[in-house]
Amino acid sequence: MDQPTTPTTMRAVSQDTAGAPDVLKVVEVERPEPGRGEVLVRVHAAGVNPADWKTRRRGEFGAGVRPPFTLGFDVSGVVEAVGAGVTLFRAGDEVFGMPRFPHPAGAYADYVTAPARHFAPRPGGLTHIQAGALPLAALTAWQALVDTADLRPGRRVLIHAAAGGVGHLAVQIAKARGAYVIGTAGAAKHELLRSLGADELIDHRTQDFADTVRDVDVVLDSLGGPNWARSLRTLRPGGTLISLLPPDDTFPVEEAEAAGVRAVFMLVEPDHAGLREIASLVEGGRLRVIVDAVFPLEEAARAHTLGETGRTTGKIVLSVAP
Repeated sequence: MDQPTTPTTMRAVSQDTAGAPDVLKVVEVERPEPGRGEVLVRVHAAGVNPADWKTRRRGEFGAGVRPPFTLGFDVSGVVEAVGAGVTLFRAGDEVFGMPRFPHPAGAYADYVTAPARHFAPRPGGLTHIQAGALPLAALTAWQALVDTADLRPGRRVLIHAAAGGVGHLAVQIAKARGAYVIGTAGAAKHELLRSLGADELIDHRTQDFADTVRDVDVVLDSLGGPNWARSLRTLRPGGTLISLLPPDDTFPVEEAEAAGVRAVFMLVEPDHAGLREIASLVEGGRLRVIVDAVFPLEEAARAHTLGETGRTTGKIVLSVAP
C-alpha cells in the first residue's frame, strides 16, 4: 500500500445526540486507514447539505447508525494514500466526490476513506471550496434529469427551488441538455437564475406555478408535501415528476398513473462516471457552482444554522485544510 507519513489522529466534528446545531463539537479521533479498494483523502473542503442537518436533528442515519457520528458527504481534497488494488488514483492526486452516501462518510473531518470510484479528478479551474460544493447537489441534478428523466433537447422542465443547492445546478444541467427551463424562486434571485440560463421564472411568493405552467415533460421537486399533487397539473401525458424527498401518504402515485404520468422518488448514489460528466461541464464553461458562505470546520454549527434558514443561494461549504 502506498502510504506516506501522515498524522495518526485528526479533527472531526462529532455529535453525541440528536438536537440543535450546538450538538456539533470538534473532537480528536484516530485517523482512518484505507482498506482494499479504498483511498485515504485529506479533506480540504466539505460541502454542507440538507441531508446533514436533517440527520443531525434526527440523530440517526437512514442506515440505522446512531451517535456518536460525524456528518458530511461532499469532499474535495488530496489523495494521501491508496489501499491494495487501487489503480485509479495515487498519492497527491486532487479529487472530489460524494463517498458512501447514504451511509456515513464523515466528511466534516481532516481525512476520509472510501472506495476509490466514489471520487473523480477535481475539475480544472475550481478551488477546493468550489469543488467541495459540487458532488451531492450536482450528482442529484444529473441523476434526476439525465439518468432518470432522460432529458433531451427541446423538452420542458420545471425546477422547484431553482436557486437552491440542487436547483441552481439543475438549471444549468438542463440547459446543457438543450431543455427549456422554468424555475420557481423568489424575485430577488431571478437575475442570477437568468444568468445561469433559466428561460422562465416564477416568483413563488406572488404566483402559483400550478395555475400558469403547463405541458412540461419533467418536474424536479425538492419541496414535497402539497407541491407534489400541484406539480402533476403542470405535466403533459408521459411526463415525469421526480421527488428528491422520500414519499409519504401524500405522494401521488395513483393520481399520476390516472393522469398518464410518472411520479418517482430518487435517491442520489455515488457515481464516478457522473462526477466525470459534471467535471466536463465545469471545464467546458457550462456549469458553475454558487457558494453562498464558507465556514471553518470549527464553525460547523454556524453553517447548519444558516442552512436551516432556507434562505441561502447555492451552497454552504466548510473549509477544512489550512
